[in-house]
Amino acid sequence: MNPFESVAIGNTGATVTRLGLGGAGLRGMVLADGIYQGSSAEEAVRIIRRAYELGVRHFDTAPLYGLGRSEMRYGRVLSELPRHSFSLSTKVSRRLVLADAEQPQPAADDADGIPEYTYEFDFTASGIRQTLESSLERLKLESADILYLHDSDAADQHSDEQFAEGLEALVELREQGIVKAIGMGMNQWEVTARMVERFDLDLILLAGRYTLLDQSALSRFMPLCVERGVRLSIGGPYNSGILARDLDKPVSFEYQPAPPEMVAKARRIKSVCDRHGVDLRAAALQFVSAHPAVVTTIPGAASVSEVEDNARLFQQEIPQDLWDELKAEQLLPVDAPTPT
Repeated sequence: MNPFESVAIGNTGATVTRLGLGGAGLRGMVLADGIYQGSSAEEAVRIIRRAYELGVRHFDTAPLYGLGRSEMRYGRVLSELPRHSFSLSTKVSRRLVLADAEQPQPAADDADGIPEYTYEFDFTASGIRQTLESSLERLKLESADILYLHDSDAADQHSDEQFAEGLEALVELREQGIVKAIGMGMNQWEVTARMVERFDLDLILLAGRYTLLDQSALSRFMPLCVERGVRLSIGGPYNSGILARDLDKPVSFEYQPAPPEMVAKARRIKSVCDRHGVDLRAAALQFVSAHPAVVTTIPGAASVSEVEDNARLFQQEIPQDLWDELKAEQLLPVDAPTPT
């Protein structure tokens, strides 16, 4: 599969490349459970530039990622590129606010030149517009192509009516031509499925629920998207690290230390990949991309080498026997689409 193939999102006018770049890893260095996640400001700029050089033309970010840092870092690169040459998605519903109103200036040694923020949930039309405007300022862009309602780790804190209020605001922004395509960016699919049934959405960013390790969205959510003509962007294809790291060392799943049963399953999948001479990461990227609803996959990267690896792995040849064995070993559902 060509990672740099351009795919249209319906008739919205928005396009994505099969391989995109997720912005969560560009948020800054964070030490979580003994594992460093994210990149420095200068490395983030190098990552974005290298991705573009390779042929990646779809970039995803959010105010939540580094509390504005991911967007700021994208802005340093994307604002210098021809605007028609790439698509950009960002997110709303988490509105950044100053952590200390009396300290609105960034610290003198802050590489991004950004003050300290926290965030508040805001599903109102005015809050969503304000959030988008602030994002575009950090991005140094006049527009975003794709706008998601973002509630990835707190869906159970909000009612369907709050989500509906936010999506009504997104529909209005699309109708006014302020954005081309709209959807939701979530780490679970149940609420999203109900919203897909209620609204004419274009693209869903589904993170972690359709991967080589977790296919919980396959039986109900994915067919719904196909039926409704909703396209999918797959975030977290490595399940926050477990499918991309040394499984003999501490790894994360769902941004937490991976539970033993998940590590055991990942090791079984890796054993099959090893028998066929296939990199586990290649299988992870290509598996999710094979579903007919999926138009782009947006792994993050913490270094230039990871960006280069993702492009290479997307194109690694994988024998059909590998997929057959994973299904025979009950490590994949028999009806899961696989690459041909």
